[in-house]
Amino acid sequence: MTDTTLHAALGAPTSDDALYRKVFWRLVPLLFACYIVAYLDRVNVGFAKLQMLADLQFSEAVYGAGAGIFFIGYFIFEVPSNLILNKVGARRWIARIMISWGIVSAAMVFVNSATSFYVLRFLLGACEAGFYPGVILYLASWFPAARRGAILAGFITAVPVAGMLGGPLSGAILNGFHELGGYAGWKWLFVIEAIPSVIAGFCVLAFLKDSPEKASWLSPSERHTIAHAVRSEAARVHSHKISAAFSEPRVWLLSLIYFGVVMGSYGIGFWLPSLIAALGVKDALQIGLWSALPNAAGIVGMIAFARSSDRRRERPLHVAFACLLGATGLVGSVLSGSSVPLAMAFLTLATFGIYAALPVFWTIPPRFLAGAASAAGIALINSIGNLAGFVSPSIVGWIKQTTGSANNGLYVIGVCLVTAALLLAVFRKRLSTPTAS
Repeated sequence: MTDTTLHAALGAPTSDDALYRKVFWRLVPLLFACYIVAYLDRVNVGFAKLQMLADLQFSEAVYGAGAGIFFIGYFIFEVPSNLILNKVGARRWIARIMISWGIVSAAMVFVNSATSFYVLRFLLGACEAGFYPGVILYLASWFPAARRGAILAGFITAVPVAGMLGGPLSGAILNGFHELGGYAGWKWLFVIEAIPSVIAGFCVLAFLKDSPEKASWLSPSERHTIAHAVRSEAARVHSHKISAAFSEPRVWLLSLIYFGVVMGSYGIGFWLPSLIAALGVKDALQIGLWSALPNAAGIVGMIAFARSSDRRRERPLHVAFACLLGATGLVGSVLSGSSVPLAMAFLTLATFGIYAALPVFWTIPPRFLAGAASAAGIALINSIGNLAGFVSPSIVGWIKQTTGSANNGLYVIGVCLVTAALLLAVFRKRLSTPTAS
């Protein structure tokens, strides 16, 4: 995102625009890089699958369960992790998360059975738990609500960027490193893509500050401006206690909605390489290059919808429309038959819509949660929603193994996205209200 684009995304010019651009460029690029390597380590199993299944004699169902079991560990440790982050500070806890998941991701090289595959994927989820909601919570402590759509888009565009860059990179590693030193390309893939996670963890320790008050790179007046804006908003929110995260109906509603969004996100993330291969593209590098196109569209979708929602001060309907675009794209890709250009066009539309929903969605919870309630609530929404990361690949894997095609699995994901859109439309006024009525 360029400086001009960010300026436009932040809305009408104010005297504080320069200050918030300064904060953006200090914090978001590092967190953006962290999320790229995190997402690569989470979904590179989709590319490893192209070789790993044959090497280890895994079925599609074993792959789907292993890809998804990551989210069981993620679910169990998500809320505790975010509460610890809220207590000890983002710098140390995010660094711990990144270094530990890098080590576990590299250990995937030792997978030799379905059991070891399941165990390491579970541990990877447990290690990474808290990163995403922790960053959402952390950025909410620096930026007021009116600016968060563009800010979160700047961070979450790491997902499609990881797909756009990671696809060709993963394909090149699979091809170029296969049998190097006697090791399969998929083993090299896990090791090479794990190293940046550990490096990024140490960078977080060196450069991240826990709060505006501790930012020596801001002047005293700048620190006061940011802290005052965030505290003033938090004071208008009634739900501060941890218990509010579990008693607030909107938290559970958003958890259900996010489940539908994540069904689409990981349907794309885990199965895009296989969907492209099913269209007749067999070379791993070519699959990687084809996968870059939908992810590039996802970047455009995130930025465009975030800017629009900030400008219009409207969130739920933006997310709902994005979900409908995602569902349309997935169903259209199934109906395209064997036409690679047409199917890729629909997969591109699906990725555009699904990824566009993400940054706008995460502007909603801080409107009615603050303090410890925000830490617990955001983590709870993310953990329940990310159970779809287990359900989505498991369903598609089981359906593909049973029927020989992933088509019916994509229909299921499309229904989940449409359901999320309907819930957002029906409850849009309640989700737009800062405090409980």
